[in-house]
Amino acid sequence: MMTTRVLIKAIALFLIATMAFALVDPMPQLSRLSIYNSLVPGRQRLPWGERQNLAYNLSITNLDAMFASHEIAQPKTADEFRVVLIGDSSTWGFLLKPEDTLAGRLNAAQLRRAGKRVRVYNLGYPDFSLTKDALLLRRALRYQPDLIVWLVTLRSFPNDAQAHALVAANCDEALHQACSKYGDPPSLGRWRMLLQHRRELADLIRLQLYGVMWAASGIDQHSPTDYQPVQRDLERDESFREFKPPTLPREALAFSLLTGVASEMSAVPLIVVNEPMLISAGANSDVRYNFFYPRWAYDQYRVQLRESMSQAAGVRYLDLWDRVTQSEFTNSAVHLTPAGTQMLADALTPELLR
Repeated sequence: MMTTRVLIKAIALFLIATMAFALVDPMPQLSRLSIYNSLVPGRQRLPWGERQNLAYNLSITNLDAMFASHEIAQPKTADEFRVVLIGDSSTWGFLLKPEDTLAGRLNAAQLRRAGKRVRVYNLGYPDFSLTKDALLLRRALRYQPDLIVWLVTLRSFPNDAQAHALVAANCDEALHQACSKYGDPPSLGRWRMLLQHRRELADLIRLQLYGVMWAASGIDQHSPTDYQPVQRDLERDESFREFKPPTLPREALAFSLLTGVASEMSAVPLIVVNEPMLISAGANSDVRYNFFYPRWAYDQYRVQLRESMSQAAGVRYLDLWDRVTQSEFTNSAVHLTPAGTQMLADALTPELLR
């Protein structure tokens, strides 16, 4: 009898809590509560990780919590010229320490512009998706950037490659057409069940706990030294995804998304950078630049990207695809070594000071 009463009370309390949660929905407020930038420093890159036991990090999709944990959430100082980097895992810095990422190398140069110190923030995030990049770029506008640098590569452009966990979880902030195509989750209305947020709440707590260990160790990524090196001897295959030569259909790539976002950027200068990639000198390098790209497809993409950017008023475009020597790539055709990152930083520096 006692057990039955306890069970009934537990169910009643759960239902009351669920209804209260549905009515109030405290997740936005809870997401912005953070020990970062107060008890511990802000992270130098957005939280992302797959080996929590080896790196004090984890992947989440709550944008409020992600940005609250990042150093960009600190108040902007009067003498700061704020630069934001947007891009894929290369910008985020896969297999690199924070100080060896593009943002880290640019900050180490202690650049100054118009009497202000240039401060660069790394908002790159794995994986390849222009829609994911646009989502983060739009959110970055809340943090008073003076300049945005958007690094792109062909793998981020195919229309059927735009799906990303961040897009699916944040359709209210993503481009409307992206939500309709790439995974708008079914609405639960205001009466959200507490159970639906259980994982999200647990991730928010874990992110705070990892912050203490990360601040003490500086480890935010597991970087094995025995990784598989990038492939330089290539198959004699001319395909790029489902596309075959001789034509890369322009309508199959998300150029309109890129130019659409660029058209919204009248208040903040934007530089679009075609990021460096491996140009192999190995077997069949006459057919493919690297494992990602056959020569015919990538060459057409460069022409199409240049034409699209020429029509985007006020946008500066840089094609830095060949600025890093083939020895300075790690495990993929776009992931750089520290020396390769420095080459990119050196090529980009004059543009930050224009």
